[in-house]
Amino acid sequence: MLSVGVTFVLFACNRQQNNLSSQITPKKQSETLNLLYWQAPTILNPHLSTGFKDSEASRITLEPLASYDNQGNLIPFLAAEIPSIENGGISRNGKSVTWKLKKGIKWSDGTPFIADDVVFTYQFITNPKVGSTSANNYATVEKVEAINENTVKVVFKQPNPAWDLPFIGGGGMILPRHLYEKYNGKNARQAPENLIPVGTGPYKVVEFRPGDVVVYQVNSYFREIDQLGFKTIKLKGGGDATSAARAVLQTGDVDYAYNLQVEVNILNQLETGGTGKIKSIFGGTSERILINLTDPNKATAEGEKSSLKFPHPFFQDRQVREAFSLAIDRDTIAKQLYGITGKATSNFLIAPTQYNSFSTSYEFNLEKASKLLDKAGWKDSNNNGIRDKNGIEMKVVFQTSVNPLRQKTQEIVKQGLRKIGVAVELKNVDASIFFSSDPANTDTVEHFYADLEMFTTGNRNPDPSTYMKTYMCDTIPQKSNNWSGDNYSRYCNPEYDRLWQQATQELDQKKRQEIFIEMNDILVNDFVAIPLIHRADVVGISDKIKGFKSTPWDFNTWNIKDWKIY
Repeated sequence: MLSVGVTFVLFACNRQQNNLSSQITPKKQSETLNLLYWQAPTILNPHLSTGFKDSEASRITLEPLASYDNQGNLIPFLAAEIPSIENGGISRNGKSVTWKLKKGIKWSDGTPFIADDVVFTYQFITNPKVGSTSANNYATVEKVEAINENTVKVVFKQPNPAWDLPFIGGGGMILPRHLYEKYNGKNARQAPENLIPVGTGPYKVVEFRPGDVVVYQVNSYFREIDQLGFKTIKLKGGGDATSAARAVLQTGDVDYAYNLQVEVNILNQLETGGTGKIKSIFGGTSERILINLTDPNKATAEGEKSSLKFPHPFFQDRQVREAFSLAIDRDTIAKQLYGITGKATSNFLIAPTQYNSFSTSYEFNLEKASKLLDKAGWKDSNNNGIRDKNGIEMKVVFQTSVNPLRQKTQEIVKQGLRKIGVAVELKNVDASIFFSSDPANTDTVEHFYADLEMFTTGNRNPDPSTYMKTYMCDTIPQKSNNWSGDNYSRYCNPEYDRLWQQATQELDQKKRQEIFIEMNDILVNDFVAIPLIHRADVVGISDKIKGFKSTPWDFNTWNIKDWKIY
């Protein structure tokens, strides 16, 4: 069924005041850069959303201390230099890292950027009342302190090999303390800056209609303003992935199209249009199906479904979960739908490659799946074509976001499950709702009011610590923590938790790799998540645009200051 959400569209006007006397006139700028996001952003605070669309839109105006390029090099943004043992930035005992900040940087409202902003960002993200989606990046941090206005020190709970997780890349964007300190709590989502962010990046937001359009103009306080290529950026939301691809590849109506999750034969045909090119890069993200270990149909007295109080009626049985995995034809999905933009995978952790497990495998075997369900006691006792046990029929709701390729994937999965006696109801949710992380909306990935759900996510840093924390017991989203946390399956395994703690303290890189691979194998062999496709990040770029450089470790707008029309 189609899940329809009704939202009130908010319009935000520019609240930033410009000091005209301090503005610098940029040189040789084109008028407008047109971006098309078929999954439209709904919030411009990356720490309050699970949607890559929201973070990519935020990244145009917000910056981290540093970020990784596609060669694995740390590139400073707000940092003056990259810390090392040689320059005294990384302590020899591995318990702290000290960052020196660039001097003279200002927020887009003219307020100086200082170390207190970095300290506050940590306090905001780790405040449980905020319910930040970035909190896992800071799980190993004991405290963050300002040494002076241009120096900040991160102290870890234990010697930490992953010193380069906090304040790095998409999860490390810094927020202005002077504007957010009044919203460091349950009122975090009420901050006006969630709609009109004040940042240190190259462009500032002047207009935002959630789910529709974002308009940016040059940040007159940006430190490299003379290098910017555009006076205005217009990010338009809506439509679908195929029409977005057509707009950049065939008609030339836009300069950039986001997340082209389109069947490969359609993409190839559109690319012959002559106005743009497909750009893709394989990173750490994959399409996967999550299995809900709690019952989405039972509610607590407070109205909470998918509660830890109510185990799922059949997914608690590992044999059942394995049977579902065996009934999914990954190769058909990969070959028919993704082509060169995706490849079937059995692993949860797929990048960097040194963390790949060679102990896992996937199989499409309906006969084996049926035998497992028989063994688990699930049989069709009333000859209606649906397996049952103790009066419960094996019926599932399978949800994902609205996207033609995903709907075709759903159909392939449904076909396999139906052949082994499982009734499947398909549910499609608009991406602006599905990935919104809105605690008030029951159709988000966090609420998981379904039996199965499918989407793409993955490792966004060369170090997998944050990503592998996903399935720890303390990261389960529920009403009591304002639906924050990434463990949507509600999986809890003390051995997995122990390995994660061990990995975050292990300084021997080889041993650390082995621990993460073991964690991957636990998830795969427990069939908590069913990896499907190692997806390339696919976008469309106009032939007129130069300077675009993608990296698997940040969002595609990370270097938008370098984009120009030639």
